[in-house]
Amino acid sequence: MRLPRAALILALALLAGPARAQDGDFSGFVASLRPDATARGISQKTFDAAFAGVQGPDSDVVARTHRQSEFSRPVWDYLVGAVSGARITRGQAQGKRLAATLAAIEAKTGVPRSVVLAFWGVESDFGASAGSLPTIRALASLAYARHRGTLFRDELLAALQILENGDIEPARMVGSWAGAMGQVQFLPSVYLREAVDFDGDGRRDIWRSEADALASIAHYLQSLGWKPGLSWGYEVSLPKDFDLTRYRGPLADFAARGVRRTDGKPLPTGGEASLFLPGGLGSPVFLITDNFEVIRGYNTSDSYALAVGHLADRLAGGPALAAPWPNGAARLDGPGLKRLQAGLAAKGLYGGEQDGRAGPKLREAVRQYQIREGLPADGYARPALLERLEGRP
Repeated sequence: MRLPRAALILALALLAGPARAQDGDFSGFVASLRPDATARGISQKTFDAAFAGVQGPDSDVVARTHRQSEFSRPVWDYLVGAVSGARITRGQAQGKRLAATLAAIEAKTGVPRSVVLAFWGVESDFGASAGSLPTIRALASLAYARHRGTLFRDELLAALQILENGDIEPARMVGSWAGAMGQVQFLPSVYLREAVDFDGDGRRDIWRSEADALASIAHYLQSLGWKPGLSWGYEVSLPKDFDLTRYRGPLADFAARGVRRTDGKPLPTGGEASLFLPGGLGSPVFLITDNFEVIRGYNTSDSYALAVGHLADRLAGGPALAAPWPNGAARLDGPGLKRLQAGLAAKGLYGGEQDGRAGPKLREAVRQYQIREGLPADGYARPALLERLEGRP
């Protein structure tokens, strides 16, 4: 899912356009990998064992490059499944069962146990849904189709390195259709860099070892810059006539301007935050911190990051969201967001990729346009905004 940094590989890859078939036959493609595999220290024995039984690309894997729920569904729909009552109950039970392990991981990394549990819950439902598709077959299919250029070819070679290292056998190296592996859904390159042997058995086993899986999540977040003692964010209420043009600053400044947490607790006196209105005015409002962006380093979707953060709060005993989500609110789909990105770019307000995906860069551009036009600067990409931008009545 990414190229600029390893944390984003999976999210960006799933947003790419249709995969293209590679010239030549599949066996020729596999043979073309051998020189690079040898250069990485991968033996002939490991190479042959990895591709045993992989006769051709998996057409279902290639077809699924067009879909990813956290980018295509409204955030409020995504949260229904990601932060369900049943998942909260299961997560709290797992937290009690693994209390000693989670405490040791938190002491070592500074990442709260509730956050680690939330990632585990969202990624694999606490290990129950870690995926069953052979990773080599999935990655080979995506690489053969040239999905995201050479990205999945590189991931395939990284997967072969994992097999060469002996951390897992080929038959047990399974995960999602996109090559994300085990209970933590790491791509192979992320695994090589971030996976941890926490149970001390000499293997970094994110497939079967809960301790290794949980510690690997925490280590990854630590590497991404998790700030201990800082929440990901807070649901807040805004006072009447709040100036939305001042949407970033110290938490203490937001408190002085009348912003209040919906759970009744005071905002911290230290740290910076910015307003995040994922459904626009009239829906839940959040103050998000740098740790929200750390969560997005694991998966670039705003919906994903909000789900992980809110699930972590619920697992720690926090309340449900106080404000309601919009009921049947109009929203832009992928093509509409692409048009919005193009229109904002033409006005010099947007410099990101025109990928049809909402994110921090688009929110910032929307806010700047809203400020320029004298509109409430909530950063929400609604259809009426696109109509105004394109000069339609």
